[in-house]
Amino acid sequence: MTDKTLTPRPSQLDKASFVASYGDIFEHSPWVAELAFEKGLNERHDSPDALADAMGEVLTQASPERQLEVIRAHPDLAGKAAVAGELTDDSTREQAGAGLDQCTPEEMARFERLNEAYKAKFGFPFIMAVKGSNRFAILDAFDVRLENDLDEERRTAVEQINRIARFRLEARAEG
Repeated sequence: MTDKTLTPRPSQLDKASFVASYGDIFEHSPWVAELAFEKGLNERHDSPDALADAMGEVLTQASPERQLEVIRAHPDLAGKAAVAGELTDDSTREQAGAGLDQCTPEEMARFERLNEAYKAKFGFPFIMAVKGSNRFAILDAFDVRLENDLDEERRTAVEQINRIARFRLEARAEG
């Protein structure tokens, strides 16, 4: 747990302001913030950990179809959107922090092959919270997770998205 406080403080916002401030935490999925707000926020949710828990619970309890919407809103790791500069600012920082902007041509080709194999098997992009990781560990994770079944991998993707959200909220906190 962190002693940091989010600014603006979620407990002091109306719904529209909360969604404007935190609706981008889950990639192109402001409905997660909307539902978290509707469940009720208090001063405890001014901490990144508590807000991450509340928002993560919304995604975890969502139907598989809604979960897949959020999963599919994420870009491929080291994919075409990254090369074209079309990622959100958060995704750009996260991928660069893991060194994905420093891949050799051979590594980029391997990422492309694994991204395609993963999407062919599961029907959605590979999701991994890459903060604190590197391109070698990410490539290894692809190989391991390609062995999962669809339900297990959807659950894993949701867990990873919730980790990404926590990292994003922590990055926005002060204190």
